[in-house]
Amino acid sequence: MPNPLKLTFRSRMSAAAIGAFGTIGTIGALALLPMMPAHAAKTTECTALKLCFCVNEDFKPLIAEKVKFFRAAIAEQRAKGKAIGYISVPLSTLGGGFFDVNAEVSLAAKKRVEARFGENNAWALNPGSTESELKVGNAYGTNDDYMHMWTQILESPSGTGDDFDFVYFVGPTDFGALFGLDGKGDMDKIAGYFDKRLATDAALKREVDRGRVTKNAFRNYYALKASVAFSNGAHDEWNIFRLLNERRRADSKYGVANQIGVLFDGKPVSPVDSEQPVAPGISGACKL
Repeated sequence: MPNPLKLTFRSRMSAAAIGAFGTIGTIGALALLPMMPAHAAKTTECTALKLCFCVNEDFKPLIAEKVKFFRAAIAEQRAKGKAIGYISVPLSTLGGGFFDVNAEVSLAAKKRVEARFGENNAWALNPGSTESELKVGNAYGTNDDYMHMWTQILESPSGTGDDFDFVYFVGPTDFGALFGLDGKGDMDKIAGYFDKRLATDAALKREVDRGRVTKNAFRNYYALKASVAFSNGAHDEWNIFRLLNERRRADSKYGVANQIGVLFDGKPVSPVDSEQPVAPGISGACKL
């Protein structure tokens, strides 16, 4: 299988991060919300994997709280004997994609993965959950704030991802399920879906009126590009799991047999692909 991330990418945020730019899909459509003040102090914060992000100082305590919260949620599911996974998915309204649609696909992918393996035996962390929201006062976290949070969660306290058994990278099949694509007139189906949703979805209409989404761009995105290949955040997440598995292979306590499972679009990824790095997405030190 070709490496799903060795393609040109577009930026992606976690679900709550998009809230700062206009919509929070699982919370409901909101008007454009205040952005982080330009004068807010930022510092370069690096994680156990030596991935760095330009983090807002005001958000550091909240990020620490969220990391603690999600680790506790994972521990609760682990105590039930479940395999723990993570859903990596593009979410932002960019390149023709629409956040609310992407959030629905994210939740559907979580449910589909858990149903596939059995809800009594598997649990997948969905970054599109409302609990992931980073908000201090009227300000919302930036991409860097969110990725700093998720990177720490994915690394686990050990720095080898002990909290996770697998990662699921969302692909075109996952998106196609929402539109009922079957390989016959797929663009027609997506265009029809757009028309029906536009007539009833105020959030989509607002994005169209603002010029952020057009019918043709929406059609082309979901027919040709919808997957983690076009996501900055997913690029970082790919590299995170690659680094975690690299550490495991080099550690006699783990070895090759105890790597984290990597799936893309419903299928396991080959070792040739899973061991390859991809272009970084959001990660990087603050720019002076």
